Amino acid sequence: MTTTDARTDTILTADGITKSFGGVHALKGASITMRRGEVTALIGDNGAGKSTLVRCLSGIHRPDSGTITLDGREVELGSPLAARAHGIETVQQNLALVEDLTVWQNFFVGRELTKGIGPLRVLDRKAMRDQASTLLSGLAVNVPPVTSRVRRLSGGQRQAVAIARAAGWGSSIVIMDEPTAALGVQETARVEGVIRKLQDAGVAVLLISHNFDQVLRLSQHVWVMRAGRAVAERRADETNGDELVALITGAKAA
Repeated sequence: MTTTDARTDTILTADGITKSFGGVHALKGASITMRRGEVTALIGDNGAGKSTLVRCLSGIHRPDSGTITLDGREVELGSPLAARAHGIETVQQNLALVEDLTVWQNFFVGRELTKGIGPLRVLDRKAMRDQASTLLSGLAVNVPPVTSRVRRLSGGQRQAVAIARAAGWGSSIVIMDEPTAALGVQETARVEGVIRKLQDAGVAVLLISHNFDQVLRLSQHVWVMRAGRAVAERRADETNGDELVALITGAKAA
């Protein structure tokens, strides 16, 4: 009798995804898969369709056609709330953090915990602070106090907060769009450490990055997009930067 490795089985399949904006065909039947407990990289030139595909997977755009399957079940991701309900969290490039709120308040925007009976309920600030502290300390290095205002945090700390928030809601998939694009060397290393901890916890990570060194360092699975389609896939340990560039430009066939 054979058993399935829970760390490498397929958790998400996007099949034949199309999306047009007027006369612009951003996606022309893109198909990718992701495996549980792996970092899957999505690479390609600007305009290749990466961002549109990510927005379809995160519920921002509804595909014109195609299917999205999670754990073997076809799902409709008609909004970001629907995607979150299915365990998909997205860390956008702008991080979507509220600068004038504290770390713990950012964790619970739109998801506030309350205590009390019936209509006589109040915010449970202590429970939210404690839960945010636990989630952040479990993932991040150089952890900021959860009572700190976001505007006082470094770029790496902000990334850690956004990633820990995404992972902390019981998500099975975390999508990260250029998570270290504006960071220095030390902060990049810290964020990459957070990504590895997510993977160790069995979370599937979709990483969008133009940094091929980072892609090959962090990911196990690479999808290459060109002209609205996923034109090639590679296992990260079986490819290199030169081949990825050739696949992106079309100099090498899939």
